[in-house]
Amino acid sequence: MTEFHGWGRYPRHDSALISPLAPGEVASLYDDADGRPRAGLIARGAGRAYGDAAIGDSATVVMRGLDRIRSFDRQTGRVTVEAGLLLADLIGVAMPAGWFPPVVPGTRFVTIGGMIAADVHGKNHHRAGGFGDHVETLTLALPDGQMVTCGPDHHPDLFRATIGGMGLTGMIVEASFTLVPIQTGWISQRTVVAPDLDRALAALRDAAEATYSVAWIDCLARGAALGRSLVYLGEHATPADLTARAGADRWPPAVGGRFTVPLDAPSMMLNRLSVGAFNALYYKRGARAAGQAMLVPWDRYFFPLDGIGDWNRLYGARGFVQYQCVLPMTAAAGTLADILERVSRAGHASFLAVLKQLGPAHGDLSFPMEGVTLALDLPVSARVLALLNDLDRLVVAAGGRLYLAKDARQSPATFEAGYPGRDRLRRLRHQIGAPGRLSSKLSTRLGI
Repeated sequence: MTEFHGWGRYPRHDSALISPLAPGEVASLYDDADGRPRAGLIARGAGRAYGDAAIGDSATVVMRGLDRIRSFDRQTGRVTVEAGLLLADLIGVAMPAGWFPPVVPGTRFVTIGGMIAADVHGKNHHRAGGFGDHVETLTLALPDGQMVTCGPDHHPDLFRATIGGMGLTGMIVEASFTLVPIQTGWISQRTVVAPDLDRALAALRDAAEATYSVAWIDCLARGAALGRSLVYLGEHATPADLTARAGADRWPPAVGGRFTVPLDAPSMMLNRLSVGAFNALYYKRGARAAGQAMLVPWDRYFFPLDGIGDWNRLYGARGFVQYQCVLPMTAAAGTLADILERVSRAGHASFLAVLKQLGPAHGDLSFPMEGVTLALDLPVSARVLALLNDLDRLVVAAGGRLYLAKDARQSPATFEAGYPGRDRLRRLRHQIGAPGRLSSKLSTRLGI
């Protein structure tokens, strides 16, 4: 048995480890070497799901051995890749040829299979939808050992359930999708200063035509400054946009970890005082740069935390949870204010706090809905877990839900209230014989 945990390092579970090296091996993993059925399998990519979504009840199938680009049409941008390919490796091949993934999450160290299973969203969800909206076909190893190719027009029910289905309909083996053309590896970024929450939400709404938008939010600000934010708008830069400095490097390479956290940080390091001081300086510095467009390399714009190796160790040995909720637009302002008030009043310092506008999604268990999403990183403790239970009640009352790819602790009742497509996915799982064969610690905890 091997001890597994997600990126948040909480919770930790033992599970058997299986590592296929070729697509043809995957379907056979549903039986052991003696031909007896295995139970409790789940596929795992690069381990970037934060909680227990990618830990098998009995066995965890690590897909990183399936990391090949099967085809890449440099004229049309269409690619076919194996599920264990890292997003970072795809960008490394595609970007110098003038192509970029249509949707990327906040780290490039995720696999394509994981991006489909979580239907990840990016800073452009309000315009481009989730990653699953761009998948044209995918190949799935079903629990009965069949390999099936599905898409929007071929086995559409299976396809819809697999997009955002957290690996519970089969193991994704291969996928095809089309990249978007770009002219440089730079982003033209403009910063909008929002002195409070209402103006932050208004700035995001007003930025509906921007290709990318995201807000850093000061989760410790209170009173009239509650929810003060810096809203970052981005567009892919053209060669004409490049300055003399940037023009020398039209396709800037990714900068590796500029700094690596070598050890678990003391749990008291990220406290209200230290994070509050950082937030005040960050807001002031961002406000000074507002109103003027600046060029930012692609990796710093999309994946700023990738520049700090093993940054999850900043939260200490006990780990952390990322609390990411989405709220319908009509309830967003009031509920977000309530959440931020409670977090600030409790004095829990979140090193990362992000606000984004989302559009609708199409998978049965896809997280996005038309509204606003807030993400907070908080160190694990009994007080924090109790606070999050209170926040759950606010989210449920507002008609929102929590992101399964980030979840480590929500209750079955919270899940049931937030995901109306859950029963459709359950029916499909029964049709394909998935219950018992495919299950993760998350699916067992929530009764999916």
